[in-house]
Amino acid sequence: MPEVVIFDYGVGNLLSLKTALEKVGLTASIGTTWRDLAKADAIALPGVGSFTAAASELDSVKETLQTRINEGTPFLGICLGLQLFFESSEEGPGTGLGVFKGRNLQLPKTVKVPHMGWNTLNIVKSNELFDGISDGTYVYFVHSLYPAPKDNSIVCTTTQYGTTFTSAIANKNIYGTQFHPEKSGGVGIKILSNFAKIIVK
Repeated sequence: MPEVVIFDYGVGNLLSLKTALEKVGLTASIGTTWRDLAKADAIALPGVGSFTAAASELDSVKETLQTRINEGTPFLGICLGLQLFFESSEEGPGTGLGVFKGRNLQLPKTVKVPHMGWNTLNIVKSNELFDGISDGTYVYFVHSLYPAPKDNSIVCTTTQYGTTFTSAIANKNIYGTQFHPEKSGGVGIKILSNFAKIIVK
């Protein structure tokens, strides 16, 4: 059974993700060192928390993460985990993994922030993570920032909340969702099940 390592860089919400990944048939463990990452069949970067603090925690394992990305290891970034694939954030100082060019922007002040609750996905580019997921499906969000990729070809869903923002990306072995699949009921379980299928290919 493939093992997904959920990397713990000091943010919350690890156990609910671990439970959801186990529900779709994966072995899930929580890792804190480069050794944990080096042996994983797939890696999840979870998320709620500060970009600056998380980026600082990732510094010690950046080289290992980059190696695993280059090797084709499947990655799933959720919320802050997605944002860490980019270079920087309006939230504060710190350098992300820089897998993709772009930065994370604050949601507009014209809407209530954080954006918390159910909202819809506009599927702009189909891919295997969203296999069987319909356009307009509701998923669960808790966030104040969103990624603004310089390369729009990696965007697979957008969502409207004060602005139209990127809510999921996919490129080669890297997948990311601004929403929380582990809190999105049956739809979220379907998305995580799709990720499990990607791992065992």
